[in-house]
Amino acid sequence: MSSPRARPLALLVCFAAAQAVPPAQARPSDALHLAASLAYGHDDNLLRVPDGSPGFDNTREDSWWTREAGLVFDKTYGRQRIAAVARLSRTDFDHFKQLDYDGRDLRADWYWQLGRRLQGKAGASYQQVLAPYTDFLSSERNLRKTRSTYAEGTWRFHAAWAARAGVQRDKYEYDLSSQRFNNRTEDAYELELDYLARSDSTVGLVARRVEGKYPFPRLIGPLTFIDNFTQDELKLRVKWNASGATSVDALAGYTRRKQPSFGSGRTSGVAGKVKATWQPRGKLTWNAAVWRDFAPLESTVVSYTLNKGASAGVQWDATAKIRLNADFVAERRNYNAREGGSAAAAGDALRDLIRTASLRATWSPRPTVQISAGAAHQARSGSAVLGTSSFRSNSMTLSASAQF
Repeated sequence: MSSPRARPLALLVCFAAAQAVPPAQARPSDALHLAASLAYGHDDNLLRVPDGSPGFDNTREDSWWTREAGLVFDKTYGRQRIAAVARLSRTDFDHFKQLDYDGRDLRADWYWQLGRRLQGKAGASYQQVLAPYTDFLSSERNLRKTRSTYAEGTWRFHAAWAARAGVQRDKYEYDLSSQRFNNRTEDAYELELDYLARSDSTVGLVARRVEGKYPFPRLIGPLTFIDNFTQDELKLRVKWNASGATSVDALAGYTRRKQPSFGSGRTSGVAGKVKATWQPRGKLTWNAAVWRDFAPLESTVVSYTLNKGASAGVQWDATAKIRLNADFVAERRNYNAREGGSAAAAGDALRDLIRTASLRATWSPRPTVQISAGAAHQARSGSAVLGTSSFRSNSMTLSASAQF
């Protein structure tokens, strides 16, 4: 009898072989498609247990497999386009059975256009996934449910100028009762004015406001904190086609955040991200990015983090059907201690660093079929003062997907 770990591998091979045969009536131009996928994964530190610790049940590693099926709809009616996705999945773990869960991925979007100058999009989505364990040490299942609705419109009032306005609401809910203080609703409002160059480059000014509301207070000892916040941003957006092979995307400027539950309740400074892509003649595409961002942290030791990161990657289109991707990401989180707090003099101890390196190969025997294999390494150098311990993790995944 085959082992439990071998069974998903055998199913993956059978699924991939079956999808390499062209479906009898599948056509890429059809509006409605059936989508299915099967994935197998293994991680030698699934729950991100700190270095030197034995792990839950004296086990650090685990394997899992995920089955997914759904419908994909995409059709244009005159100037209006409707796109929708409904996917249901089931993930089962070999050892940590309590983590088994049913996933949901639902989305509907309407891309609208009125006349020659007005266009936009509106939509809603719902997602149910297992929350990551990077900053949360537990062996309990913690499902995260995300509900989003949005609407935006663009007015092309001149050949070289456009104005855009948008609103979005994101609602996050966590199943685990010990994490419910992270439940929140974020409402974002955005205005943008863009200059559109003939070279297809764009320069714009973006004003954005985010309001966050937490329905459950955070209890820290005998104290109760309400983490509601407002964040205002004024940034410059640049999309620069430097040449036929090079493009640069940037969104950077000034950010001010007000969250009364922490210290003085105000955080501000320069924040943003710049990404560059270089695709010379041939089969290689290079990309790199750097960013600097402020983020809140619910803690009695620190009031916020300043995240500085960089990433680099390359894609090699080996053949028309085979693609290889290699990526590296590093992000340092620097923490601002409260004045007079126990960590105010901790200095370099108030920071941690997460590094992730990944490699993935994808084979597309047909336009609607993909078979991929990947490996990743993640490591964190933690901060003892903050309780973010150091860990290392190595993982691999195999997957096959098809659209009928």
